[in-house]
Amino acid sequence: MKIKDASVLITGAGNGLGRKMALELVAEGARVFAADLNEKALKDLNEASGGKIKYHVCDVSCEESVQALFTDAEEAAGGVDILINNAGITRDGLMIKVKDGETKVMALSDFLDVIKVNLTGVFLCAREAAKIMVKKQHGLIINISSISRAGNMGQTNYSAAKAGVDAMTVTWSKELARYNIRCAAIAPGYIGTEMVKAVNPAVLEKIVSQVPLKRLGEPEEIFKTAKFIIENDFVNGRILEIDGGLRI
Repeated sequence: MKIKDASVLITGAGNGLGRKMALELVAEGARVFAADLNEKALKDLNEASGGKIKYHVCDVSCEESVQALFTDAEEAAGGVDILINNAGITRDGLMIKVKDGETKVMALSDFLDVIKVNLTGVFLCAREAAKIMVKKQHGLIINISSISRAGNMGQTNYSAAKAGVDAMTVTWSKELARYNIRCAAIAPGYIGTEMVKAVNPAVLEKIVSQVPLKRLGEPEEIFKTAKFIIENDFVNGRILEIDGGLRI
């Protein structure tokens, strides 16, 4: 698929990887439609793109909000050729922790909040995108996973959600291929977004030391992976790990 003139919807586009991909794709000639809960971040993104990126405030965990998003995208951006399911949150913590005789557990709300955004939200957006793409007999869904999909201490909720995203990616690649719709995922390792770089320096140093390449990934490297998936029409049903050699 060619990037130029393609209509791309990106969730979680207000900051981090989503923002980077949105700006890079619009620079390459795509018609980008951005979604996020943070309206200010979306306005800043629109300004940074010179007004080229249209946007919609959306809660991806809410069915009605997602349906409104895709209705707007279809009207404002001429449909959706590519969906990048990037929106996500974390609520990290051990499932159970005992300290000084006191037992603490992960709150059910923290588990469900992550599942609703990172798993249910991916499903809802992909479903609405597929409805549009089926009409065109053409499309691509890229899900943003994580190397935490294999299980990571302190991330019961996040790991479960990302493992589910990977399973859905493979399932949709098989279900949607008959309509000429591809589905793939990117599983980043530690990437140097603003959020990661704001981590305590001692903690950040420990993180970097675990990566065989001894550095954080760059947001641009995740964009380049998305670009590869878009432009190579034989990529389907695969999860590309972009992690500098780190295996959690």
